[in-house]
Amino acid sequence: MSEKKEFAIAADGVDPKIVPKRKLWTGAEIPAVGMGTFGSDRFGMQEIADAVLGAIEVGFRHIDCASVYGNEDLIGESLKKAMDGGIKREELWVTSKVWNDSHDNVIESCKKSLKDLQLDYLDLFLVHWPFPNYHAPGCDVDSRSPDAKAYIHENYMKTWRQMEQLVEMGLVKHIGTSNMTVPKLKLVLRDAKIQPACNEMELHPHFQQPELFDFCIENKIVPIGFCPIGSPTRPDRDKTDTDTVDIEDPVVKKIAARLNCHPAVVCLKWAVQRGQVPIPFSVHRNEYLSNIRLTVENPLTDDEMKELAGIDKNCRLIKGQVFLWKDGQTWEDLWDLSGEITPP
Repeated sequence: MSEKKEFAIAADGVDPKIVPKRKLWTGAEIPAVGMGTFGSDRFGMQEIADAVLGAIEVGFRHIDCASVYGNEDLIGESLKKAMDGGIKREELWVTSKVWNDSHDNVIESCKKSLKDLQLDYLDLFLVHWPFPNYHAPGCDVDSRSPDAKAYIHENYMKTWRQMEQLVEMGLVKHIGTSNMTVPKLKLVLRDAKIQPACNEMELHPHFQQPELFDFCIENKIVPIGFCPIGSPTRPDRDKTDTDTVDIEDPVVKKIAARLNCHPAVVCLKWAVQRGQVPIPFSVHRNEYLSNIRLTVENPLTDDEMKELAGIDKNCRLIKGQVFLWKDGQTWEDLWDLSGEITPP
């Protein structure tokens, strides 16, 4: 029987104890930066799993997963190696998500993620999208499911009741939402027995979502931000000619020059200091090491934070076109821009 390898933080890593945390309404604390695991169709599954283990070695304790990413079984091996090496389960924060084709089978989906991740419980489980509309992995942006449906609150709450059951069963510590809007969240907060602890949403300097961000903070929902540097490696189907590039913004580049760092670091510092929890993704050690170190050194000044607040371009990158449910719609219909839920 082989000996378990002792797991230690790399010499150039960051002590997880000094990484900032955000307090949830339950009193639990979530690390203020996480490791994303969506490879955007550009990276191998094992490459991502290896990066998760590397990220834990440099001090990450927050890993953001999802069943639809197709790599939870390999990430489970990385988590097992870390825990076999001495990392305690309670030191880790592991998130997963129920995919759109399992809104009626939430508990089974969660159990599958737990089995793949080799865990007894999840710290956070999210409803990945509020639409139960399946689309094939890697499909074209114009792909539409013939069975696509709009957001129907009564159906969403049936899904949410299953999410609440997971908490009651002890399989999940916290539940949350993702890709939501203010009017949808208002209804969930009105009807939920257990309120969302977090809402995962697109957040970067060119897409700051101030109304939704402020709503989450006011209602004790921690915002988790994906695409925190503007997701330059997002799938090609999510790219349009009108997209802007955060890391090429003059204000971001000016601050990066002062700090002698990559512009991506500025975007992440802004996110952490603003109060959201960014979940950057990288398979490169120098990048994910930088992503954890930036939380504990060289903060942005108040003036720089104000400058960055002023560069919002309302540029949504992940538009979600594949979730549209009828002809003649545009992606804006998914996001309730009028302040009311788009009717079926």
